[in-house]
Amino acid sequence: MRRGAFFDCDSTLSAVEGIDLLARRANVAAQVVPLTKAAMEGSLPLEQVYAQRLELIRPARADVTWLGAQYVEQRAAGAAETVAALHALGWQVHIISSGIREAVLALAADLCIPPECVHAVAVHFDAAGAYRDFDRASPLTRAGGKAAVCRWLMARLDRAVMIGDGVTDLEAAEANVPVVGYGGIARRERVAAQAWRYVDAPSLTAVLDVILGPADHARLAGQSGTPKP
Repeated sequence: MRRGAFFDCDSTLSAVEGIDLLARRANVAAQVVPLTKAAMEGSLPLEQVYAQRLELIRPARADVTWLGAQYVEQRAAGAAETVAALHALGWQVHIISSGIREAVLALAADLCIPPECVHAVAVHFDAAGAYRDFDRASPLTRAGGKAAVCRWLMARLDRAVMIGDGVTDLEAAEANVPVVGYGGIARRERVAAQAWRYVDAPSLTAVLDVILGPADHARLAGQSGTPKP
């Protein structure tokens, strides 16, 4: 059986909200952070805030590189062990994020997730490395985008699960992908109420107890050198 685990990035695989870090770096946090909170909690549609936040921040290539390092440095507790365990069991692990692809790729590399399994939003720079624009065609910049990516991935899988902290992660259910809400870093009440299952343990490895069966745990226990949940 072809199984997939789809992870959000910010406040799930990494303990930070990347766009808010960039906003603080650019001294525009007062304008940007409330927009992020509203989008993550579902009180504003993502498309209403996406371009606005990036236009306020205008991150240069160097800023995005810095953000990638922050994602890695503040990797969520248990993220590496969780991804390694799923890989050992033959699961496909994907990142589905509305974050900046160039930064998310740094975290993916740290977690041994190949670039083709990273679904995020590309940012464009000019020849000097200054911010120019973002990929406005990406479905991940608007409501329903994560559902669209899940549908595309499910054409190649038999079953999958979505793990994330935000309201946009709930969209996976529209593609018949059950959602495990993760509140170990940031708790969103709407996600806790609407997700198929909800996990608020401090380590992401707790998700394995929800999505793996006894046979999977037995296989992990029998594989020497495999990180165990």
